[in-house]
Amino acid sequence: MLRLQRKFNRSSVDWCRVEMNRSIRQHLSNLATPDLSAVEISGSEIIRQHEWSASKILEYPFFDLCAPIIPSEKFDVVICSQVLEHVIDPIAACRSLAALCAPGGMVVVATPFLLRVHEAPLDLWRFTEEGLSRLLDAGGLDVIESHSWGNAACVRANLFRWAPWAPWRSLRNDPALPVVVWAFAQPKIGG
Repeated sequence: MLRLQRKFNRSSVDWCRVEMNRSIRQHLSNLATPDLSAVEISGSEIIRQHEWSASKILEYPFFDLCAPIIPSEKFDVVICSQVLEHVIDPIAACRSLAALCAPGGMVVVATPFLLRVHEAPLDLWRFTEEGLSRLLDAGGLDVIESHSWGNAACVRANLFRWAPWAPWRSLRNDPALPVVVWAFAQPKIGG
């Protein structure tokens, strides 16, 4: 068991992100990705897991998501993963996500909830599933779907370090203990 445990501890998949990543991958795979353009704000490279007609990574904090954006280009898919908890003005950030998205496009947002503070350079916010939906709405986005995932064991395991996933770690969801929250949204028509 110890040898198996060491093998999985070298894994780069954080336990807290397994179900969220699976859901986002599935959602993006259902799109006709080779025909779509995409941008990712975060640099976590979800974007590299799919084929796009064009793609770009805008790394936070070098790309100021809170500054008003007059985009020279719009994208069919806008991905913002693990960034909104760090921005000074999350509503302005959501407006920027909407501005980057082409009409009829998709915005994918993921944030932590019951995870320890991780300054990069600041850590300011946490959103429940309902809170994230309201935030996206205030930022000019219509939420198509929202989700959360977590359980007590994952909360405990991530108190002091990022716990890697291993097969013996439960992926059972306890809606009362969301570790991560994510949503799929579209720019409001006329917004």
